[in-house]
Amino acid sequence: MTVVSLFVGIPWVLMLWATGIRKAPKIDLEGWKVLLPIGAAHALGHAGAVIALGAGAVSFAQTVKAAEPVFTCVLSYLVLGTVFKWQVYSALLPIIVGVSIASLKELSFTYKALYGALASNVAFASRAVLSKATMDKPVGENMDAPNLYGILTIIAFVLSLPFALYFEGGQFAAAWAKSTAVVGAPWLIRQMALDGMYYYLYNEVAFITLNQVSPITHSIANTIKRVCIILATVLVFGNKLTPLGALGSSIAVAGTFLYSFAKGKYK
Repeated sequence: MTVVSLFVGIPWVLMLWATGIRKAPKIDLEGWKVLLPIGAAHALGHAGAVIALGAGAVSFAQTVKAAEPVFTCVLSYLVLGTVFKWQVYSALLPIIVGVSIASLKELSFTYKALYGALASNVAFASRAVLSKATMDKPVGENMDAPNLYGILTIIAFVLSLPFALYFEGGQFAAAWAKSTAVVGAPWLIRQMALDGMYYYLYNEVAFITLNQVSPITHSIANTIKRVCIILATVLVFGNKLTPLGALGSSIAVAGTFLYSFAKGKYK
């Protein structure tokens, strides 16, 4: 699923470049060297998220990933030298506490889901910070935010494919036959294609947003998105949250609003 969802966006962006609807990027060898680690972070972040979703309930994975602003905050300081006042950093504490409470008492807790979500946090925080630096100093011609994400998608797909073939290639035929026997091939193909297209378009919009705001603010916006996902999965899949899990999620969300307020007041 990681490889397929990455692949779906590639024909789309290549079509945009080939038709001239969007100017194709021009990158030299040094530029590719800069983009390669960012593409690797994108691949690892996406794989970690998909693994986490497969190993536990969507609500648990999204709650752990709500801690992404903390990782982005640290990396923004190390890479970009971004420093805020202590009031802004203190607003991140409720996010940490809330995520910890929700994670420890979540009914669907598994270590595989936890490790996958944490790996995704680190990778996506790295991607955001490094991408922001690249947006400030483009590594080629026509390297705006949408084209940057298009290139990163291609890199992530190429890097992910060998791992997918090594770990799951031999099981693919049997898994496909088992799945299509239940839902049918047309339905499964359509759902996988839609998953990939939604993923690509969502991330392209996210990169356009990242180009306008700081990486930490971008992560905060992602945290609000996760609350919507958690609530949706409770309704669609019937996933149940424990009282402490619901409390932890609420505290984490409250922390995001405190952060937004503190960042606006203490520039």
